[in-house]
This record gives sequence, C-alpha cells and structure tokens, in this order.
Amino acid sequence: MTGYGIFSTPGTAPRTGVQVNGQILDLAAATGDPVHATGSLNAFLAQGPAGWAALRERIAHLDGPMISPAEVTMHLPAEIADYVDFYSSRHHAENIGRIFRPGSPPLTPNWTHLPIGYHGRAGTVRVSGTPVVRPKGQRKPPEAAPTFGPSLRLDIEAEVGFVVGVPSALGESVPVSAFAEHVFGVCLINDWSARDLQAWEYVPLGPFLGKSFLTSMSPWIVPLADLEAARVRPPARDEPLLPYLDDADHPWGLDLAMEVRLNGELISTPPFAGMYWSAAQQLAHLTVNGAALRTGDLFASGTVSGPERDQRGSLIELSWNGADPLKLADGSTRTFLEDGDVVTISATAPGAGGTRISFGEVTGRIEPAT
Repeated sequence: MTGYGIFSTPGTAPRTGVQVNGQILDLAAATGDPVHATGSLNAFLAQGPAGWAALRERIAHLDGPMISPAEVTMHLPAEIADYVDFYSSRHHAENIGRIFRPGSPPLTPNWTHLPIGYHGRAGTVRVSGTPVVRPKGQRKPPEAAPTFGPSLRLDIEAEVGFVVGVPSALGESVPVSAFAEHVFGVCLINDWSARDLQAWEYVPLGPFLGKSFLTSMSPWIVPLADLEAARVRPPARDEPLLPYLDDADHPWGLDLAMEVRLNGELISTPPFAGMYWSAAQQLAHLTVNGAALRTGDLFASGTVSGPERDQRGSLIELSWNGADPLKLADGSTRTFLEDGDVVTISATAPGAGGTRISFGEVTGRIEPAT
C-alpha cells in the first residue's frame, strides 16, 4: 500500500481508492462504507489514528475491485481547509539570502529560532495536472516605474506537504509529541511562484499574488504509518531550541529522495532528510499561538534544496536568479519557466523490508497568460 486518493472512472462519481501493488483498490465498493463514497478523504481523515489503523489492517484482507491507474481520473484528495507554507530548508534559505543580500549574513536573525511560514490560499490548491496559467500582476523593473503584465520570472518550488486529519480547538497548542495524532499523511507539492510579482509586493507583509494563483498537490497521500522506516533525525541545530520546538524525543525528519524534471529531463534531486525544521516542529509552531487545526488543513515544507547545485529545488537557485542559466540536454537554457514547459516532481522513501515507497508525482504545464 502506498497511498490514498480520490479517483473516478468514466461515468462514475469520485470515490476513495488505495494503491495496492500498482493497482487501485476501490474502497467504496470493497468496504461498502459510505465514508469512502463522498468524493473526498476528509470524513475518513477526521476518524483519527484509531480509524486509520483499523482501515489499514482491514485492507490487507479486502477482496474488491482492482482498477488500472491508466483507466482513472484522479481528483484533489481532500477538501483543503487552510494552507500554510514554510521556509525550512537551510540550503534554500541561504541561497536566497546570498542572491538578494550579498555581503550580508544569508539567514535572517530569526531563521534558526523558529520555522518561518506564510498563510497561502486554500482555494487555489489543485490536483496534479491542473494547467498552470501564467499569472499577471505588477512588476517593478530596476530604476523604472511599476508595470503590469504576465510574470516574466515564473518559478517552481519542490516541496513536501502534510495533511491534517484530526482538528484541534481554538486556543489549544499541539506539541511535537502529538504530531502523529493529528497529521494523517504526506504528499508532494509544487508551490509555483512568480518571482517578479513577489519581489515587488512582499515588503512588508510577505507573499501574496506571487504565490496565490496556484499550488499543485499530488493525488496520493502516503500515511505516516507507512513511513516508520523513513524517519531520521533532523540535522544538528545552531541554537538551543525553545521547549515547544524541542523534538529530541520525537524526531520527524524523513528520508525522501526527490526528483525534479523539466520537460522530462532530470534537473534536480533535492534531499528532504536535510531539512532544518521538521513537520512536527512546523505544526507545533503553527499552533503555539492557539490557532485551531481543521480536518483537511495542508501545510508544506517550503522549497527543498541540498548543498549541491543539482540538489536545488527552484529555478531561481538553479540559475542563480538568471545570472547562470540552467543548461538542458537539447542545448536550450532556462532561467525561469517558459510557456509549454512541463515540470514533474516525484519522490520515494524507504519502506518496510528494504522496499521503496512511491509518492507518485505532481506535475503541471505552463500555459500562456489569459
């Protein structure tokens, strides 16, 4: 078993499926449980760890319809309640700091003390394969007045997402030790970014139109319960952690091997195991002020980058903000995305008994601005 998702076949309504040995088991038909016929995972996610474990055990004994992935249409796996994106890769943050603040410390003073994040737009989180229409907005060239038009610096962000099942009450903080009591599983995210729109708008309140036009989510959510073999300790931290972020007894680093392809060509292999802040710490920080969780909340890691050039998870890093264009096998180059480009992010993780767990992929094609 490698993931839960929502699928349909021609003439049928969307329903829950689970991947088993490369095929899709129709859970609505196999179990007869109406919770799997809603067209969303939310009702199942809300059952919490006991319900998740019970179904996981039951799947091993189910005898139901198996469907080829080639025969189905995949849908957004959950109704997204809220979306938060973090900034948790040290290598990515340092690269961005060196690009935009040369001669200054690459990290902002708060970066090693807390997981930095921003609230995104849940309504524009869409399933893998949704066309990426080039966004429009204000851009400000150097030494010139602002202009309006399509983004000229459209970028990718290779990320990992975490889907909340069990809500929390307003005013309640979720400790790192309770991470697996609230979070059901893991998916892949491409947080498309219009760097020129973002650069002009983000001071002083942060990302807005440069991020909110689309976030792509993979159709399959891999349960945390399947990822015990992938758990690792995050890297050593620079600063002593405040108690609410101390994860020494509850490490939730994950050894995910990611691949980013542009028009089919492998351009990057970001290593998720090196993320400075773990998802458990992100969740603890997200709720430490009493912010409530809701079933279907999605929070993402931020761009995943490693220490090597071919491990960078965004084009702004791979091309060093356009100063060193990325060279492709066909002789062409890229600084940022062009219309017609197709970006695909995939990942695998260690599974039980030496197996590899696939997260599938999240993909998108760039369409011209309308």
